[in-house]
Amino acid sequence: MVSCTGAKAALRSAVRAQAAAIRPAERRRSDVILLQRFLELPWAAEANTLLLFYGVGIEPDTGHLLVELWRLGKRVLLPKCLPGRAMEARLVRSGDDLRPGVFGIPEPLDACPVVDKGEIDLILVPALCYDLSCQRLGQGGGYYDRYLADYGGRTVGLCRERLLQEKLPVENHDRAVDLVLTEKRRLEGMSHILTNRR
Repeated sequence: MVSCTGAKAALRSAVRAQAAAIRPAERRRSDVILLQRFLELPWAAEANTLLLFYGVGIEPDTGHLLVELWRLGKRVLLPKCLPGRAMEARLVRSGDDLRPGVFGIPEPLDACPVVDKGEIDLILVPALCYDLSCQRLGQGGGYYDRYLADYGGRTVGLCRERLLQEKLPVENHDRAVDLVLTEKRRLEGMSHILTNRR
């Protein structure tokens, strides 16, 4: 019998291959729709402080989202990876505040101030894919699982419709997001339905 960890590893490989096969023009169209749908969310409009991820490779290109949120006067944070597979959120005010981090992903400079988790209104959580109940399949590092474990604000995921899974393998430490947006759908997780968190 395949373990949950083994099932996740196999699925990661399959989803990465499927995502890599999406043509650049289709990926750009998908990005435009996903980012627009995020910006139209009432939660995004209400949020003053947002933690985003900087999309690279097959991920949605959130660089455009950063620029738009700065234009709207939002406090925009990006994660910085720490030893022990931990991370912190730092305030970034422009692209000049970024440099390539541990995995080559743009990260905030050391001079960028750390922002307490309690000040964050909304987190845009990265994933290889999501499922219909808003569970996520991450890259496998566990950075976000640890960070989100004691986070009480709102969480949103973006998922290309063609990568959306019916049901992902889930372990005890995995945490679903409150809301997932695809190009066509808006999916609400049980944590949002049950607690209706702020």
